[in-house]
Amino acid sequence: MRKLLIITSMLYGSLFAQENDLAIQKIETVINYIDQFYVDDVNKNEIVDNAIINMLKELDPHSVYISKEEVEEMNEPLVGNFEGVGIQFNILEDTIIVVATIAGGPSEKVGIQAGDKIVFINDILVAGNGISNKGVVEKLRGDKGTEVKVKIKRGGSKSLLDFRIVRDKIPIFSVDAAYMATDKIGYIKVNRFAAKTPEEFKDALLDLKSKGMTDLIIDLQGNSGGYLNAAFQMADELLDDGKLIVYTEGINSPRNEMKATAYGNYEKGNVVVLIDQYSASASEILSGAIQDWDRGLVIGRRSFGKGLVQRPFPLPDGAQVRLTIANYYTPSGRFIQKPYDHGIDDYRQDIAHRFESGELTDSAIQHFPDSLKFTTPNGRTVYGGGGITPDIYVALDTSFSSDFYSNVLRSGLINKYSLSYASHNRKSLLEFYPNLMKFDENFAADDEFMEEFLAFCKTENVEYKAEDVLKSKRFIGIQLKALIARNLYNNEAYYYIYNKELNDSYLKAIESIQNNLFQKYNINSWTKK
Repeated sequence: MRKLLIITSMLYGSLFAQENDLAIQKIETVINYIDQFYVDDVNKNEIVDNAIINMLKELDPHSVYISKEEVEEMNEPLVGNFEGVGIQFNILEDTIIVVATIAGGPSEKVGIQAGDKIVFINDILVAGNGISNKGVVEKLRGDKGTEVKVKIKRGGSKSLLDFRIVRDKIPIFSVDAAYMATDKIGYIKVNRFAAKTPEEFKDALLDLKSKGMTDLIIDLQGNSGGYLNAAFQMADELLDDGKLIVYTEGINSPRNEMKATAYGNYEKGNVVVLIDQYSASASEILSGAIQDWDRGLVIGRRSFGKGLVQRPFPLPDGAQVRLTIANYYTPSGRFIQKPYDHGIDDYRQDIAHRFESGELTDSAIQHFPDSLKFTTPNGRTVYGGGGITPDIYVALDTSFSSDFYSNVLRSGLINKYSLSYASHNRKSLLEFYPNLMKFDENFAADDEFMEEFLAFCKTENVEYKAEDVLKSKRFIGIQLKALIARNLYNNEAYYYIYNKELNDSYLKAIESIQNNLFQKYNINSWTKK
């Protein structure tokens, strides 16, 4: 109960001392009534936990309670590495759902994918029996080289799928890829803002500069954020000394400004930042600073819209509340948090609403009132409210969508076939294509290759229509090629192939740099003549 009293004090604050005392008394009284008079035995800790969870729901979508068992697991993607199977998961309605596989990890290599539901672990039923996050971790974690068996329920499959996963050391990298897109344009893909992200980013910058980079693409598509300080340090690599990068402010948190230092490694040179509807929080801090200082172009689709800062507060039993303590603002004063006054469920459906409205596929759908307009030092108009709006909009490509592609995706056949193909042909593939450049130039998902894939689909009971195959064939073929390259070489190989064929925002970034669109958008340009 003391845990609930502490959290109540934090939520109400000293300015409301009398009301706070009354609130604590009410909560304590109800707990005592339950303890002394309730008809059955109850778990008071569970009651308190549920009370805290529901209390925080009344505040905002990002203030959350984290149990003692969950604290370490939630921190791992941001602070270190571990030995295990390499998945990120959630428990939803008593079912373990794979949110993502860690790139290059053992689960990805055997074909497990996002959306899979884990039903059995080592022949023990784990679905529908109240398993906790701690219980999942205990069953999946283990020493490198040991094996774990899982049975997976996958959409589109009538029976459970069996996988044997050999545990390994799971490094958690923030930079997925860093390579020269052209002889002058460097590309860095950042998947999260973690403790080591600034170091990884700096290393990638210096490496690309040594290879002749004069223009930089930073890919934050799908990056949901992380540590605010990591975003600040990355922006510091790009902005001149003294420039405001971000500031935070709240009723109980005085304004705190974070300004660039004199130690940036790429303060001169053209910059493009790629964002999409899943780019959030720290991604928006970095892209907002670049945009507000006319430092570079932002290309893609409107970002997620998370402008709230959370701070972890410990509780007596080792649990934690992550409480929103401030708003953050871009240098021009933009507050980019999207509204949540229609409830958390509606808030979480925002991306689906954007797709249904057509915003993700048609730039004309976007409308902004004058109240959301801000002006940069060079006189450009930028917008606040509901995310960072890109300078150049790139629509979500749905031209390849078909029932066949949906069925293949749900069944995991693209990943499964690419893994199988690379495994069975690894020796000959590496003899023919000793490096990525040779593979990219000479390997093609041609008609013969795709016929073999279609035959494989039939063996997996996935039927198709000729018109659907025609519509989706190129997209599937490139995905297969990129995944085979990842399996043969490294994670970076996937992005190298995928980007130049299917990443429209990446292609628009290269075009913008080569055509010097920085001048058109009144952006500070260091184009080399």
